[in-house]
Amino acid sequence: RSLMPRLTKSLDNASEVGMRDLVKARKAYDEKNADSSKEAHKLTVGSPASEKHSEASDYLKSIVYGGLDGIITTFAVVSGAAGGGFGIEVVLVLGFSNMFADALSMGMGDALSTKAQNAAIMKEREREAWEFESYPEGEIAEMVEVYTKKGMSEEDARDVVTKMSKYKDIFLDTMMVEELGMMVPGDDENPAFDGFVTFSSFVFFGLFPLLGYLFTIGSNLSETELFGISICMTGVMLFILGAIKSQFTTQSWWSSGFEILVFGGITASVSFLIGWLVESIISG
Repeated sequence: RSLMPRLTKSLDNASEVGMRDLVKARKAYDEKNADSSKEAHKLTVGSPASEKHSEASDYLKSIVYGGLDGIITTFAVVSGAAGGGFGIEVVLVLGFSNMFADALSMGMGDALSTKAQNAAIMKEREREAWEFESYPEGEIAEMVEVYTKKGMSEEDARDVVTKMSKYKDIFLDTMMVEELGMMVPGDDENPAFDGFVTFSSFVFFGLFPLLGYLFTIGSNLSETELFGISICMTGVMLFILGAIKSQFTTQSWWSSGFEILVFGGITASVSFLIGWLVESIISG
């Protein structure tokens, strides 16, 4: 059957359709439910037509990956120290000093790399803007070529690009993505705050491998028992972070959680064995 009747009907109902509810749209996709997908694209009367993420979700990725680095790195240090037979005081000193140093390095690296990347993108956009002002026909021809290579007929591509070129900012931002593969940063992006979020997440989750040692100072628990507590707390948090990470991938929450748990376990095991091996060699 021809798609034209369905397309015509969609155009007739355009006033009922706006930018989709992203949460509902994702759920509809996971369930492969076409009716739910249609509902996700409908706007409630008076609601804004917006598909913007919440501010929390904008930083969720930095929180998750900063947290994963923090907890795995700190636990690796704890495991190495435990394998080397060091005392509780040494484990805490190494753990905290390494955690804050790595967190600062990662946070600053995140901020500086994002700032440099955004500056490079905006420089390219300025060049494209100058070329558009100087020779718009050439820029339009480039975009037509991009779309024809994607499978659009030359006539349709020229029609689309010519109309889009009436709106300079839209044309330039689209050209940046289609031609150069660069997403123009938004006005509200703040690399310094991104770095702060990464730093804070690293420190917060990096604390968990150390809590068992920190809150049991003065107790009669052995070093082996303390290390066991650290393993349990770290394992739980690794699984939780892995499950949250599944929000950015096609993996199920349990698969992603188990994957990160195994990865963290391997890292800690290697660190423990190296610490034990070095201690054995030194002790003779």
